[in-house]
Amino acid sequence: MDIMLAPDVYVNASVAPGTPPDHVVQRVLGKHKGETKATEWVMGRIAAILRAMPEFKHEAVENQVNLIRSFVQILPEDEQFPADAWEKAMVAGAKAAGAARVITDHPDLLERENSEGIEFVSTEAWLLEATTPPPMPGG
Repeated sequence: MDIMLAPDVYVNASVAPGTPPDHVVQRVLGKHKGETKATEWVMGRIAAILRAMPEFKHEAVENQVNLIRSFVQILPEDEQFPADAWEKAMVAGAKAAGAARVITDHPDLLERENSEGIEFVSTEAWLLEATTPPPMPGG
């Protein structure tokens, strides 16, 4: 996989079925179960964000995080990042995963577009790219 999913994509998929983040997670984890990579920072952010959402049952957070864990490889982290260090944590995670892109809808990351050679792509843009057939030969 040449992509890494940011915590917001997992969270949005968890609380809003049928949305672009949900379609991305279903497509990526469904086709690449066990190949998709995440870090403990990503998993921690997912849990913290879900716990802060009143519409997500507090007692369901652990089960949801464990479900996500069952689909991804957790990478070792050389550096610990604070909760608000999205850019640094996602760049380090993507590099550790060998990914050139981070799929996210985090407005600050999308505004930057890239950092240290890692590209930030929205869920809608990635879905469009992933579902658009290649050009016809010679066209």
